[in-house]
Amino acid sequence: MSIVSNKIALESFEEVQEYYHSRGWTDGFPIVPPTSEAVQACLDWAYMRNDELIGIEPVRERPITAEKLAISAVMAGCLPIHFPVIVSAWSAMLKEEFLLHGATASTGGCAVFMVLNGPIRKILGCENQFNALGSSDRATSVIGRAIRLGLINILNVSPGTIDRSTLGHPGKISYCVAEDEEGTNLGSLAEFRGFASEISTVTVFAASSPRQIMNEWTEDPKEILDTYASEMKSNLRNYSIWSGNYAIVIPKQHRDHLEKAGWTRDQISQYLFDKAKIKRSEWAEVGKGSVVRGKGEKEYSALHSPEHLLIVAAGGPAGGFGAIIPPWLGTKSQAVTVAIGACVDCEPEL
Repeated sequence: MSIVSNKIALESFEEVQEYYHSRGWTDGFPIVPPTSEAVQACLDWAYMRNDELIGIEPVRERPITAEKLAISAVMAGCLPIHFPVIVSAWSAMLKEEFLLHGATASTGGCAVFMVLNGPIRKILGCENQFNALGSSDRATSVIGRAIRLGLINILNVSPGTIDRSTLGHPGKISYCVAEDEEGTNLGSLAEFRGFASEISTVTVFAASSPRQIMNEWTEDPKEILDTYASEMKSNLRNYSIWSGNYAIVIPKQHRDHLEKAGWTRDQISQYLFDKAKIKRSEWAEVGKGSVVRGKGEKEYSALHSPEHLLIVAAGGPAGGFGAIIPPWLGTKSQAVTVAIGACVDCEPEL
């Protein structure tokens, strides 16, 4: 089936840029012209019809079709081989528990954080060490950007329209990382969430900006994790007290100490679940005393359960750094993991 989106005849690359920018169809950066041939190449790679329905955005009832996602993918600089990841990510974002409309319309300024697991990372040439949360490689950069351009052009999630972010953060341009599965014996995030290691997956999470921590003065796993817990508690004080998914990105130096001591993902998750808690009275220390209201002894946890922690092994080989990526709105929006190129309602193969 041929491409059905409107076709526009423009004379030059420069003219394309000005035409798209002037209509608010970009993220402010230059785009790759989405020619019919390039869009069709993405669809052909994924064996998809252009009118294939990925899902319906539940609040505004906007259909999300393969063709529209392919257009955004080409604009972002994706190759056809990247396209199945984008389709699967959108399938996950359209799940009810992700709360897509709220996550994209809130004044809180969250972005879609994505984690790639499984063989797809190697197939796409993803990097996961130096600058892991930045422009570490082509694949994660353009895949993350394609999600944002799709939100802009399909759901009108542009600043001042649907996107009501007070501040936002750079993750709203691209926020995608591939896990360093080969560099850890902790197992992968996808395995922790019930998928076999040979299955390629993408996890989507409505997330705030990363908060970097540093502890180079100990090899004790508890002391290292206390630093992560402290930043999680800081988020409970300064942003939101509601528990939910938190992602922690653990680079190799910290992972080496944890693994040498024999710690597992389950132990890390349980430790942070137990430690990342505050009392309501602590709000008074950060200018929020008016909402303590005689309930100072009530305790709040960063994590609803240990299983709500998303541990991501990624980052450069040296440096006692790590990152906490807090949730946008507690458990009202939950992380979703799906297999890439597979039915999102199927049970994971264990």
